Amino acid sequence: MLSLRKRAWISGGLSAIVAVTAGAFLLYSFVNQKVLQRFDQSLTERHTQIVVALSNVADDPGRLGELIFDPMYQTPFSGRYWQVIGADGQIYTSASLFGATLPVPTARSNGLSVMDSLGPEDEPLRTAYQIITLEDGSEWNVAVTESRAGLIAERAETRRSLIAAFALVAMLGIFTALLQTAAIIGPLDKLRKDVAQRWVRDEELSESDYPEEVAPLVGDINGLLQRNRDIVGRSRRQAADLAHALKTPSAILRNELAALSESNHDMHKALDALDRVDAQLARSLARIRMSNTGEATFARTDLSNSVDRLSRLFGAMAKREGKRIATVCDPDLSIRVDAQDIEEVMGNLLDNALKWCRHSIALTARKLPHGIEVLIEDDGQGIAQSDRTEALQSGGRLDTSKPGTGLGLAIANDLLHAYDATLALESSERLGGLAVRILLPGRLVRPKPEPS
Repeated sequence: MLSLRKRAWISGGLSAIVAVTAGAFLLYSFVNQKVLQRFDQSLTERHTQIVVALSNVADDPGRLGELIFDPMYQTPFSGRYWQVIGADGQIYTSASLFGATLPVPTARSNGLSVMDSLGPEDEPLRTAYQIITLEDGSEWNVAVTESRAGLIAERAETRRSLIAAFALVAMLGIFTALLQTAAIIGPLDKLRKDVAQRWVRDEELSESDYPEEVAPLVGDINGLLQRNRDIVGRSRRQAADLAHALKTPSAILRNELAALSESNHDMHKALDALDRVDAQLARSLARIRMSNTGEATFARTDLSNSVDRLSRLFGAMAKREGKRIATVCDPDLSIRVDAQDIEEVMGNLLDNALKWCRHSIALTARKLPHGIEVLIEDDGQGIAQSDRTEALQSGGRLDTSKPGTGLGLAIANDLLHAYDATLALESSERLGGLAVRILLPGRLVRPKPEPS
């Protein structure tokens, strides 16, 4: 379906073309009529001159050429002729006819008639013809003609001039239609951009910033966005409440199984099953959050602060195990990602790195031209390239020698996809083990202005 802008362009352009075409046709017809009237008026005046001259030499019509001082009547086939026929049928003509004669209308009319005709060598002519009766009672047929070549040329020149003028008018009309469309569509474009910014900045749209026809829509959008935010907030809170509610019975079961295990009961399978239940619940709850996140969230996270806190936490854990973590982070990294989500992702990845590294972990967060990159590396055995796809799938455990469910990477991958972010498994050039590279899209968030 065509956009409003294209519809306005097409309708405006067609309206301009139709209006200009109709105007050009009407003006051309009017100018043509005026040109013809002026031509006929000149022809009628020359006819009157011949009649006046004839009335003076009616007794000797051969002298007519002496009384009419027009060089074109003396030039052969000049395109301007006169012809007089007496009652006795004697024909008198201008020298310009060079012995030829003009056709005489068959219909008899006492009034002056102006018509198109053909002259010598089929020359297109315009003829003024009348049968007159002089004071002495003699009757004469008087015809004066003019070549239509000049009339045709003048009409062609007028047509060319009008086409050029109206082509310019049409271009101006189309340009005006484009400007008018831009002026009309402008508030809608502004509304679209403001709605996109509101997702980022969480600011209300002001109805006073838009025309009165658009203002009701702005109010509806404000209400819709607020309802959407409420729904998203409730969904995430419910997921968090459910996770909290499940942690207590899971912890009780784990303690009971641990107590049985200390009493020389083999609880290994039960504990492993409970681990997988916890991991699946964690992934399901993550998916619930994921379905209400990404473009739907208004959250802002100071990634630099999150990196700092996680670095301290895992640094202490690494130190207890005789390992170390090196952190490099650019300042003021702000992203539109929920803090719980990004910290869960980084926590899972750092936990895996701590579990599989030999001695060292490196955490790097930096700003790139197209986004923000988080790189977590370790000096462990890494993951073979052929196994990396399986490692990102649900339950894809590649090594059962250490506790875990194999869902950490899958959960992290799912959450990142909700924010149009990517997670890639690579080989660490720096430490030789696994490198997990996260690329967050470059939609950096402007900090909210401080209240005045």
